[in-house]
Amino acid sequence: MTEEVLRPRVRFLSQQAVEQIIEESFELLEKVGLFIENEEALKLLADAGQKIDRAKNRVFIERGLVEKCLKTCPPEIRLYDLEGSREYLVGRDEVHFDPGSAAIKILDSTTLKEREAGTSDLVTLYQLVETLENLDFQSTALVSADVPKEMADIYRLYLGLLFSRKPFVTGIFRVESLKPMLDLLVAARGGEKALAEKPLAIFDACPSPPLKWSRLTAQSLIDCSRLGVPSELIPMGLTGATSPVTLAGTLVQQLAESFGGLVICQLARPGAPVIFGGSPAGFDMRKGTTPMGAPETMMIDCAFAQVAKHLNLPTHAYMGLSDSKLVDAQAGLETAMGATLAALAGINVVSGAGMLNFESTQSLEKLVIDNDICGQALRLVRGIALREKPLAVHLFSELGQDFNFLVLPHTRKWYRQEHYFSSVLDRDVYDTWTALGRLDIFQRAGKEIARRLSLYQRPELCREKAGELRKIMKAYAASCGLDRLPEVPGLKE
Repeated sequence: MTEEVLRPRVRFLSQQAVEQIIEESFELLEKVGLFIENEEALKLLADAGQKIDRAKNRVFIERGLVEKCLKTCPPEIRLYDLEGSREYLVGRDEVHFDPGSAAIKILDSTTLKEREAGTSDLVTLYQLVETLENLDFQSTALVSADVPKEMADIYRLYLGLLFSRKPFVTGIFRVESLKPMLDLLVAARGGEKALAEKPLAIFDACPSPPLKWSRLTAQSLIDCSRLGVPSELIPMGLTGATSPVTLAGTLVQQLAESFGGLVICQLARPGAPVIFGGSPAGFDMRKGTTPMGAPETMMIDCAFAQVAKHLNLPTHAYMGLSDSKLVDAQAGLETAMGATLAALAGINVVSGAGMLNFESTQSLEKLVIDNDICGQALRLVRGIALREKPLAVHLFSELGQDFNFLVLPHTRKWYRQEHYFSSVLDRDVYDTWTALGRLDIFQRAGKEIARRLSLYQRPELCREKAGELRKIMKAYAASCGLDRLPEVPGLKE
């Protein structure tokens, strides 16, 4: 019997609302425009016939140009692992989870306090994520404090390529880092043509709210587009602070900013891969904070994905993370709610696993727990399959009056396909839990980290590419005033 599955979904906008948000975004671009401080981007827009106020670097983008660029933007993107053998579809309702990018602190497993991360922390994180089956992508999830700030962005990608085969979600802090980071990817893939054919990474680029593309982020869009590397647009409006206070108003601004980024990408190279994403927040004016675990934040993310899907574009969001400072009940609540909603919304790239404290902190224990949360969310959207026909009546005939389903071949055939099995959630009876040491989920996660790291095996291609990657990294480090790279655990210079 062919499996018949209704995929569960969530929607926050009516079709009329989606269309109104799009219409007002067009109007915003034409009447208010975008501030763009990148000269190359300004030239691309000028050559495309757009009106530019040079005194203010404000560009008024016509609806017709946006619609033209939408037609050349791919509705689907395919990423590949380091070997180029495993393909990941970014589009439709496919969902891929990854750790959130660019945390500046790590939660120490022993002291339960935040601290700066070093090379060894990044290596451990990459090795751990490599073993987490429900996180399809890596991300440059931590910033290392043991190298100069000028090379922090390229260094985290360098270390990741030394230890992981999974595709990366990354981005730049400085314009000067863009070329060497792209050089690393070209070296890892084996050439520019090969990288364009089988992209290994997504580059995040964040407009500055409201309605601004900086020199840094616009250059990332241009250079990545020309090389065929997907750009992920990450608007970051804060309701009532840097975007309208209403969720719908923030969506209008977010879409206008994203349209601007998409146009820059398509003018740089028609057909360049673009992902509509975001990291907005329902701004908490009482605390002056940007709660990523707030329901309003999640509603903006899901609604924006709905708009992007209407436009036939791949989608992204920062969801499945927490504002808690510890791996506690709040962290579980916010993460599970976000990951589940993201999966139900069919968001293609979901960043945030392992993150705490408003996207600023990573926790290895939370990464392991989140792997299970993501696994349950993915199971949820697989829906209820009609495995056989009839569905159940024939089973009762087989059993007679005994009704012992445990003995049926049917049970053995379908049990593992029907159920998700956790690695850290407690499903023991009380006496067994007590006999095993009465461990809470944080303690169980610590044991799971050790188990997974003991199973990690460094991909052979990472070893083969290490010399070439190190040459690129050492040259850039020297330009930043660093004569010797930090010692990398398990590697010899």
